[in-house]
Amino acid sequence: MRASKIVGLGHYVPEQVVTNEYLSTLMDTNDAWIVERTGIKERRWMNPATDTVGNMAAKATRMALQRANLTEKDIEFIVFATITSDYYFPGSGVILQRELGLEGIGALDIKNACSGFIYALSIADQFIKTGMYKTVLVIGAEIQSTALDVTTRGRNTAVIFGDGAGAAILQASDKAGVLSTHLHADGRFAEELYVKDPGSSRPREERQPEQFLDTSGFKVHMNGNQVFKHAVVRFMEVINEALAANGMKKEDINLLVPHQANLRISQYIQEKLALRDDQVYNNIMRYGNTTAASIPIAMSEAWAEGKMKENDVICLAAFGSGFTWASALIRW
Repeated sequence: MRASKIVGLGHYVPEQVVTNEYLSTLMDTNDAWIVERTGIKERRWMNPATDTVGNMAAKATRMALQRANLTEKDIEFIVFATITSDYYFPGSGVILQRELGLEGIGALDIKNACSGFIYALSIADQFIKTGMYKTVLVIGAEIQSTALDVTTRGRNTAVIFGDGAGAAILQASDKAGVLSTHLHADGRFAEELYVKDPGSSRPREERQPEQFLDTSGFKVHMNGNQVFKHAVVRFMEVINEALAANGMKKEDINLLVPHQANLRISQYIQEKLALRDDQVYNNIMRYGNTTAASIPIAMSEAWAEGKMKENDVICLAAFGSGFTWASALIRW
């Protein structure tokens, strides 16, 4: 069976920088409160005149292609992870396909929130290993700022999320790149972190636009304590699962790239794994939680900074809505 290898990484974030100080003018919060709880100093929010999920993904893709010395025509399939697609349907995979001028190739959308990129990576890895495709584009992209409640009522979530896109190009290889992926979910906790509307499981008359006097169902609901409690457990479980599957120990990890949910979660995992600061890549301070985009954005920046070298063991791990959690172990 063939292996798959990441040959190019790219990312794009909107130009608009939103600081904690700016948010304090919109709601009852302050820089110290946000940093203490999340580690976030600023995030990027989209410009409605220029940014869409599809074209942000296209910009990240073109960076990845350039770094890989490939062109759009080399892409045979798209796996697109997002929970904030440009339209309720169709998904953003076909929008990206149109942006890249790749009419006719397949495009698959993944709606697994913060774990979405690793789920998408795993799917692309299987397509390559089975010989169906040789080059697959994997995307994580989100625009969340337009759905946030930027008042004091919504501050617990509004201060966390940002916008952006990340891309990875996977190609068939004789050398192992993606060593293994590990995917899990527990739907018992679906309502602990979710957006209720526009859902289909309501009476028809309640789903008509003129009935949406209460728009709270369109905002993010998060039970922060439950999310944190489960995240720190599942992160460790799925990282250890990946190491065990490959006969490795935590000492073999050269770089851990966790989903950028909360700096406190990343620091907790770092402490449990006894990793040095230079063995864990965090950029949540600059971008906030970009959900499915967070891992590929972080990987793209880490690679550009020389933190991912040939033969390094890179561990990816994520936890998010669903609840879902996942990991991937990669030989760079």
